[in-house]
Amino acid sequence: MRFGGGRGLCRNVIIYLVGAEPEEEAFLVRNLEGQDVRVVAAIAGVGADAEVLSVFLGMGVDAAFLESHPRLKLVATRSHSTEHIDLEACRARGVEVRFLGPYGIESVAEHTMALMLALARRLREVMCASPPSPFSYEATRAMDLRGRTLGIIGLGRIGRRVAELARVFGMTVLATDPAPEPGCDGECGVRMLPLAELLGSSDVVTLHASLNEGTFHLLNRETFALCRPGTLLMNTARGALIDLQALREALDSGRIGGAGLDVLEDERVMRESVPAILGADIVRRLRSDALAGEARDAGRLQELRRLILCDAVLSRPNVVFTPHVAFNSDASDRFRQELSLKILQAFLEGRPSEPVPSDPSLVPLRLGASTHD
Repeated sequence: MRFGGGRGLCRNVIIYLVGAEPEEEAFLVRNLEGQDVRVVAAIAGVGADAEVLSVFLGMGVDAAFLESHPRLKLVATRSHSTEHIDLEACRARGVEVRFLGPYGIESVAEHTMALMLALARRLREVMCASPPSPFSYEATRAMDLRGRTLGIIGLGRIGRRVAELARVFGMTVLATDPAPEPGCDGECGVRMLPLAELLGSSDVVTLHASLNEGTFHLLNRETFALCRPGTLLMNTARGALIDLQALREALDSGRIGGAGLDVLEDERVMRESVPAILGADIVRRLRSDALAGEARDAGRLQELRRLILCDAVLSRPNVVFTPHVAFNSDASDRFRQELSLKILQAFLEGRPSEPVPSDPSLVPLRLGASTHD
């Protein structure tokens, strides 16, 4: 095998670069000169000869993919999240997985504030107000952020930056975190509370927690019931932190007055219509005899229900959403490209990935690094 050795970059490794945008593609191809870099638009275009795979969010790497790509040694995702990769299947086949450290901290924090302002100012409702119904100031009346209480779930680097920005708007800031850094509350100007107390004390709640077994569907029927009526909710972290059926019910009842979402459990509906998604899925399944029986599985029915539920939530006038773009700024993207290249180069040289440097797009914080997003 040509990998390793630590004596300079290995040559002629077959690397598939999947779904990169033109600027990103040009940067990686240029800096991986001497490698056999093959650029494809989608994961379906990856050949069986792939040795290294570079993917991004939404490009699923599962057990079936690994089975059909026996030469694969590395899956490098150009993201901090690995939810699109079957980590257990990779471990079982000896395929290494590498991912980026935190990036886009400033970008995500600012995007969170943008969603918060869009909800508070009822932008979607105001923009959609049109004849023949008469315009009503009362029906589209906004909420000032000044004097309101913000509850932050997850006080990592992004959460702390959101706290700083919220205080500029004159908000009182509460936070909850299972493992806060010592002195974090005082230095960030926030008050730490248990989750239940935070939900009952906040006018606005924003999620910045990592996704794990303990935080899956952290916001559900029981926790939504603790919220103040009309609470505004933001999620720029992970879609599965929220039980979407419970969110729909909370929006229906008015317990949640509006939601600003950059992530969902199934984010395809943020970019495509449900009919288009289902049509493409049906065609894919019809072309594969191996998947013919899968359409009858309970898992397939669950997926369909989730799609429809996601679409129903996003169609509400008091929900503003963006298709997982909170990280996407010029400074953040440059940093992400550089990290992606370093991870590939380290693997090709037989080295572990280097420690993640500080994100240059981040406005200096009063605290050091955090283990959270």
